[in-house]
Amino acid sequence: MSIFPKVIVLATSRHSHGGISSVVMAHEQTDEWRDHGCKWIATHRSGSKLTKLIYFFGGMARYLWYLPWCDTVHAHIGEAPSAIRKRLFMKLAKLTGKKTIVHLHAFDMASTVDGAYGDVYKSLFSDADKVVVLSEFWKKEVNKRLHMDNKAAVLYNPCPPAVSRQLPPLEKEKWIISAGVVNGRKGYADLIRAFAMIAPSHPDWKVIFAGSGEIDKGKALAEELGVGSQIEFAGWVAGEDKDRLFRRASVLCLPSYAEGFPMAVIDAWAYGLPVVATPVGSLPDFVHDGEDILLFNPGDCPALASQLERMIDDRELRERIGAASRTLAQKTLDIHTIGRELGKIYDSLTLPSTHVLNK
Repeated sequence: MSIFPKVIVLATSRHSHGGISSVVMAHEQTDEWRDHGCKWIATHRSGSKLTKLIYFFGGMARYLWYLPWCDTVHAHIGEAPSAIRKRLFMKLAKLTGKKTIVHLHAFDMASTVDGAYGDVYKSLFSDADKVVVLSEFWKKEVNKRLHMDNKAAVLYNPCPPAVSRQLPPLEKEKWIISAGVVNGRKGYADLIRAFAMIAPSHPDWKVIFAGSGEIDKGKALAEELGVGSQIEFAGWVAGEDKDRLFRRASVLCLPSYAEGFPMAVIDAWAYGLPVVATPVGSLPDFVHDGEDILLFNPGDCPALASQLERMIDDRELRERIGAASRTLAQKTLDIHTIGRELGKIYDSLTLPSTHVLNK
């Protein structure tokens, strides 16, 4: 096998906290990643300005070394800073005749194509040979604004296998977990307010936030509402710590105002963990309220409190929704199924069309 990659994958570092790094780490586990000679080059890492600069210039140096030998450059982009960083990399790819893929993970079209940096996104999409989006919803949104025609392709975020799938189940705790960055878009304050409405009736239940961000503000709000003893901020969790948390929790709640395709929900499905969430981003493409998820509108704290109480009071409901979501994870979003779809996208750019059709 060649020491030079055939596909350069540009994304944030695996040490960054967020969905994009989780998606790329999942892709790394597939046969297609190896078969197509993929190499992940980190162009960003969460941290200080100095850390970000080091990763940017270090990533550029590695990119320039490998670029002459590759066939395809696959750039994962999210919000405006990510798109701005990637534009230079992608311009270099086009100048050297490489095939390019822009993989959009943005959570809100108003902050991307329609926002202040709309020209950056439009330039990236226009130059790309393929634009990958997270669901049919996002494909419609992109086509409506940019008329991508056949350039846009849907690739769902993969559901990596739960670390503990082959292990005996752990005893469930009365925990509602919320995984992801603790900020306003994720609706953490709504979850605290909603739980405070029902906490007196359920003193043995608690909410655990697994993520970095506005932790001090969250703790202050919990104390103000009198639920400080039932709200815990665990910080960012990964590996075995994350595995234990998801195995022992009873419910996952994601009260977001906007999402692309939330990896926290996909992770929960991998563990058969029932989910309470808002119908944002790609979720409406997959879920049915009351069957494989419980839904509520963003910002509606009384509705969220009601849905949480339904989960708390009805163990049979939790088990039924958890089983349905696990089925969804193991079929539609199975990591190897998604890997094969990504392989087809790579092949469509570099192989004769008849070969791709016959695969």
